[in-house]
Amino acid sequence: MTDTAVELIDDLGTLDPAAWDALAAGNPFVSHAYLHGLQATGCAVRRTGWQPTCLVLRRAGELVGAMPLYVKSHSRGEYVFDQAWAEAFERHGLPYYPKLLCAVPFTPVGGPRLLAAAHEDRVLLARAAIEVARQAGVSSLHVLFPRDEDLRALREAGYMLREGVQFHWRNDGYASFDAFLGAMNHDKRKKIRQDRKKVEQAGIRFRHLRGAAISADDLAFFYRCYAATYANHWSSPYLKPAFFEALHAAMPEALLLVMAERQGEPVACALNVAAGDTLYGRYWGCVDFVSGLHFETCYLQAIDYCIAHGIAHFEGGAQGVHKMSRGLLPVPTWSAHWVADERFAAAIADFLDRETRGMNRYLDELESHTPFKAPAG
Repeated sequence: MTDTAVELIDDLGTLDPAAWDALAAGNPFVSHAYLHGLQATGCAVRRTGWQPTCLVLRRAGELVGAMPLYVKSHSRGEYVFDQAWAEAFERHGLPYYPKLLCAVPFTPVGGPRLLAAAHEDRVLLARAAIEVARQAGVSSLHVLFPRDEDLRALREAGYMLREGVQFHWRNDGYASFDAFLGAMNHDKRKKIRQDRKKVEQAGIRFRHLRGAAISADDLAFFYRCYAATYANHWSSPYLKPAFFEALHAAMPEALLLVMAERQGEPVACALNVAAGDTLYGRYWGCVDFVSGLHFETCYLQAIDYCIAHGIAHFEGGAQGVHKMSRGLLPVPTWSAHWVADERFAAAIADFLDRETRGMNRYLDELESHTPFKAPAG
């Protein structure tokens, strides 16, 4: 492939959005608008510990592959936890940071990471990223939440794989929310109905706002709630109001706000991203505590929306075994890792082998505690 060139780009704004999006497979989180928006609004930049260093693949001058890379000076906002690895490096007098990361910043959602149509080009990107990491002298390279096609290429390129778990909801063709509840076992169904009744008795009503129905005031209230969630944990939000404003301007139909109101005044809000057959739960917050409001706003209203609109899947975000009682079931997630130091690479490979066996046992245990009725017969 003598006409193939690999290069690094530090500003997605220099790339043609249409050419980039042709590689993104319709995934909103790796779209040009989403990733460039994070950079252009100052959310994912060097100052915040996310220095963009995008790997692009051109053939005869045409963009045929890309890999969103970041030089990281910390491990925050990733949702695949490697702080123990960093501590091990430091105990041996070796720096773990900076490291190289392929991910969607602050977004634990699976999807394309090696953006290319051909398997050979995905392998080429994976191997080229290792060479970039070697030349940069970083400790390691990590690819978070890749799709299955990317996993095959990453494994072929020599990456180590790490298994995790999230909780997702699947629409089994439910005719209504009551039909969904009817598929659950008695205890879980009763608990959901009790929780929903508490929210209703507190005078809470819900509106679902999508696309052009979302006003500037709605977005401003959402951000107030989003920021309050961080403040309640003595932290600061990763994302700025300008990012959500830019996202709504660029892809309005991808955004769904679940607005909780009492006597016509908003008290809580959740932001979801809709794409294809999936609804992704992303952020939430409230300005007044109501028992059960979090689960209703973030999960049950999203499931209700999916049933009403024929959406096949709802992904409720990272972690949270408590989500099972709301009908979300465990699914495996993956990340891929390359470590420069062969001694640490061997130790981490051994750890991952043991961790994967433990994770598979954990998944089996979770699946044995399904909230749904046992199949008839």
